[in-house]
Amino acid sequence: MTLKDALMDRIRNTGPISLSDYMSECLMNPRYGYYATRDPFGTQGDFITAPEATQMFGELLGISLAQAWMDQGQPARFTLAEAGPGRGTLMADLLRATRRIPGFHDALDLHLIEASPSLRARQQELLVDATWHDTVDTLPDQPLFLIANEFFDALPIRQFLREENAWRERLVGITDGDLAYGLGAPIDQPALRHRLEDTEDGFIVELCQPAAQISQKIGKLIADHGGVALIIDYGDWRSQGDTFQALKSHKEVDPLDTPGMADLTAHVDFELICAATPSRFSRVTAQGVFLERLGITERAQALAKLMEPVQLEQHVAAHRRLTHPDEMGNLFKVVALYPEGSPPPPGVDA
Repeated sequence: MTLKDALMDRIRNTGPISLSDYMSECLMNPRYGYYATRDPFGTQGDFITAPEATQMFGELLGISLAQAWMDQGQPARFTLAEAGPGRGTLMADLLRATRRIPGFHDALDLHLIEASPSLRARQQELLVDATWHDTVDTLPDQPLFLIANEFFDALPIRQFLREENAWRERLVGITDGDLAYGLGAPIDQPALRHRLEDTEDGFIVELCQPAAQISQKIGKLIADHGGVALIIDYGDWRSQGDTFQALKSHKEVDPLDTPGMADLTAHVDFELICAATPSRFSRVTAQGVFLERLGITERAQALAKLMEPVQLEQHVAAHRRLTHPDEMGNLFKVVALYPEGSPPPPGVDA
C-alpha cells in the first residue's frame, strides 16, 4: 500500500480532508511521510537550502545571535536552538563561527527541534552534544536564541476561498477515482474577518495555526527570559493567494500526484507570526538586505582569496543565490523576535 492508497481509503470512509491534514500526512506520516523517511536536501535530494549552498549563511547568523547575546548582557546560561535543522549544516557553521567569542560556547545549551527520525540521525553525526525535541513546547525556561530557517513554510496550512462575506475551505477529496480539490460549505471564519478588507470574491487566503502557536511559545520564552529568534523563510507580510506547492527533484510538481514523495510548502504569513508573539518583533527584511548588513560580501571576498577557479565559480554563484533580488535575496524574508528593552539583532530594524 502507498500513502495515496491510505489517503483515498480514509477519504472514502470519512469524507474529504483539509489541506492541513493532507500536508501533515504527506510530510510526517511515520511510515510514508516525506520528512519521516528520507533526507531531502542537497543536489541528490529535492531542494537546496541556504546553508547547503554556502557556509557563509550559518556563519553570519551565528554572528548576529552572538552580538544579540552580548547586547543582552551575556546571560551565563542560555538555549541555543534551531527549529528544523536539516542535516545540521547551519548549526555546525554557526558554532564554528562563534567559537572565538569569549564565553558564548561556555554558556550555551544546544537544543534541536526535529520530529523526523531520519533527519535526527544525520544531525547526530555533526552535533553530538545536542538535546532533541519533537516540538518547541519542551524547550527549557531560560534565555532562548533560536534560528528557524525554512521551517515555517513546511507547517500545515488551511486554504479558504472567499464567497461574498463567508469562506469555503479548500479540501482534498476524490473525483473520477483520483485525488482532487473540492470546497466545503460557506461558513464564517473569525480568524479571517480582517481579510474581508483586502480580498474579493474568489480570492484564496491561507491560514497556518501551527505557525501562530509556535510563535506564541517562542515569543513567550523570549519575553520572559530574554533572547532572540531569527525566522528566515519565503513569504511576505500577509498571505496572498494560493501558494501551496510541491517540489520533487528540484522541479515543481502537482501536490496531489505523489503523496509522501515530494516536499510540500506554502509561503509564510509573517503578519500571523508577529501578531501571535508576546515579544517585540522587527520589521520584515529581505534576506539579501539582511545578509549584506551582516557583511556577506566582505566575507565572500575573504573566502574567495583561498579558492581554486572551479570552487570560486561555485562560491560566486552561492553568494548571488542568497542575495540577488531575482533569486533568494528578495523572495526570502527575515523577521526577529526579541524582548522589550533590548535592541533588535544585527541585520534587521526595530
